Order: sequence, then C-alpha cells, then structure tokens
Amino acid sequence: MEITLRDVQEADLDQFFAFQQDADAAHMAGFAPTNPKDRTIFDHHWGELLNDENSLVRTIDVDGQAAGSIAVFRDGDMHEVMFWTDKQFWGQGITTTAMDQFLSEFTQRPLQARVVVDNGGSLKILESRGFREVGEEQVFSNARAEVVTEKILQLD
Repeated sequence: MEITLRDVQEADLDQFFAFQQDADAAHMAGFAPTNPKDRTIFDHHWGELLNDENSLVRTIDVDGQAAGSIAVFRDGDMHEVMFWTDKQFWGQGITTTAMDQFLSEFTQRPLQARVVVDNGGSLKILESRGFREVGEEQVFSNARAEVVTEKILQLD
C-alpha cells in the first residue's frame, strides 16, 4: 500500500463531500456544518481553505485513491492542523503515515490541533507525534447537537 500526500484535485472535493455525509465519522470528529448535505456551503469552505495563502492543504492518497485530507490553517496567531480520513481507511496506519509526511513538509512550530475528548484514534495519532495537551474548551458540535469538550493539543 502506497500512502502519499498530494495537492488537492477537483475530483477530490467530490470524495471529501461524500466522506462528510458519513454520520458516524462526523460524530467521531465532533464537527460538521449545520447542514452537511449542502454542497454550496461545502464548496465555499473548501474554496476559502484552498485559496488562503496561510493554509497548506493536501489529499491523503492511498494507491491512487483519495482517502482523506490533511490541512493546516491559521487561527489568529497560531497554526492549526486538521485531518479527516474516510472510515474505510481507519485502523490501518494511513492517517499516522500521512501525519508524519505532513509534519515533515509543514515545519512551523508551534502547531495546534483540536480533538473531541472521546476521539481516541485522533488523540493517539497526535500524542504519538509529540502533541501535548495545553487546554480544553467547551464547544457546540453540530454533528452531535450538543456541547462537547475539545482538547487543545500543541506540538512545539
């Protein structure tokens, strides 16, 4: 299995939109747009992300197939990393490998990430890469329709 990161292609966005429709994955991530089936909102969000000179966005590619995305964006004065891997690729080390590749490409530190406290898979990936908890925040999760606790992690 070959895992690589590459620039996002137009066809990837269709895959990312389909990934967003998985209610279990959205619940695990803890975030989703208010209406995840609205392609206009999705396209607007991704258009802003891809056109932001302070962002770095990559497709996680597994044997020529888009398996997810990984990106860093600027939130105030801090860079924040986010990632999403389609459920069919969970538990295979794909996201961990992609994170290693991404951290080699994006070397600015400190780098933060936010993860819902019960998202054990994402926490494990980040903590094993050296991210450490620096805080917690209560936020409303559209995917869960409730307030959740997010851990704020940082890689120095």
